[in-house]
Amino acid sequence: MKLLIVTVVEQYEEAILKLFKEANIENFSGSEIDGYKQHASLLMTSNWFPGVKGGVESSLFFSFTEDEKIDTLFNLITNFNDNLVTNNPVKAIVVPIERSI
Repeated sequence: MKLLIVTVVEQYEEAILKLFKEANIENFSGSEIDGYKQHASLLMTSNWFPGVKGGVESSLFFSFTEDEKIDTLFNLITNFNDNLVTNNPVKAIVVPIERSI
């Protein structure tokens, strides 16, 4: 069993939920997050209201699941990202679990 972590911009949330279903990952948790890229663009440095939220509305999903399901999901995510027209690919990582209760 491993820990799967997936981040996605809000625009693709429904799509990633479908991919989870296709990979037979039925037990997972999710949370709304703000995504940030740390580069100083002209727009960011000239912001008149520095207290204004600058993050991108995103979602984070995680699941404790088996390797076979993770492999399937990674293939689905790769195909999904290959067909994107934006610069916001779905990101996924796997963390091994040393111990669990």
